Amino acid sequence: MINKTDLKYLQRCVELAKTALEKGDEPFGSILVSASGEILAEDHNHVAGGDHTQHPEFALARWAAQNMTLEERSKATVYTSGEHCPMCAAAHGWVKLGRIVYASSSKQLGQWLNEFGVTASRVRSLPIEDVISDTEVDGPVPELAEQVRRLHQQYHQSEQ
Repeated sequence: MINKTDLKYLQRCVELAKTALEKGDEPFGSILVSASGEILAEDHNHVAGGDHTQHPEFALARWAAQNMTLEERSKATVYTSGEHCPMCAAAHGWVKLGRIVYASSSKQLGQWLNEFGVTASRVRSLPIEDVISDTEVDGPVPELAEQVRRLHQQYHQSEQ
């Protein structure tokens, strides 16, 4: 269940996605929040250089594994502008992070990319729950998803 605090953190993720877009990258942004509500780390996409594993959710999972105890990780929440891809969902599961909250879903992204005439990715889009188990997942959030859609539209229009 999404609450006002979740919306505040998701809005930060959308801001990070906008930062990625402004730097010429795909618009994705994520933050890692402790059980006490402290933002521990944040990042945005860094795939423009050609390394398509440079997703913020993957970077946050690695940061968590290196800087948090297992108990701290299990109580933390990852907020993100877009639902985790299979690689990032697996990383989240491997390091045993807690809840995931996203503004827009992978299904929505696929529909948008189709509308924009973008060729589908070689990597299948899967719901997080199809990749990892025992993880609380919330999203999408319609009012924020529309903001994310506009960022992706800007990104793909600039590529043409």
